Amino acid sequence: MSGDNPLPSSFDGDTDFYSESPTQKLLRRLKQEPLVPLGCLATVAALIGASRAMRVNDHARANIMFRRRIYAQGFTLFALVVGSAYWSRDREARKEVEGAEKERVARERREKWLQELEARDEEDKAERARRRARREERGGTGVVEAVERAVEGKAAQLEEKGDEKKGGIMDSVKGLWGGK
Repeated sequence: MSGDNPLPSSFDGDTDFYSESPTQKLLRRLKQEPLVPLGCLATVAALIGASRAMRVNDHARANIMFRRRIYAQGFTLFALVVGSAYWSRDREARKEVEGAEKERVARERREKWLQELEARDEEDKAERARRRARREERGGTGVVEAVERAVEGKAAQLEEKGDEKKGGIMDSVKGLWGGK
């Protein structure tokens, strides 16, 4: 697989194969391995026959039905193993597609998250600019304005450095009074 293509390299153009509902999956599996449900039905029929024979006290018939149940279960198990071996390539392609779909969803989620962060950053910068403009209109020389400028200056320094250990607002305020 390469790039943004969520389909496997063995993609044959059958998009229904790669996007199906649970009902469609059940029907596909019944068509692929019809002997498994047939074996299950034979097992259930043998159990029903054995229970009826036991109710009428026909032990010979019950034993025959129990043997048929064992044969039906063996047949079902054989059908499962053979079908599993036969359809293994199909399952590998399906797993590949599901993995690619999960990667695509994770990539989209990450991109949305980054866009949200960028939007919040832009809003924050715009708010800072509005505050700065209001301060300049008032000729702001108060203590609050001095602290805000110091905090913004410290934040700008940390952004320029790209420092991993960015200080918080309290660290910036402590820096104004000579603290560490």
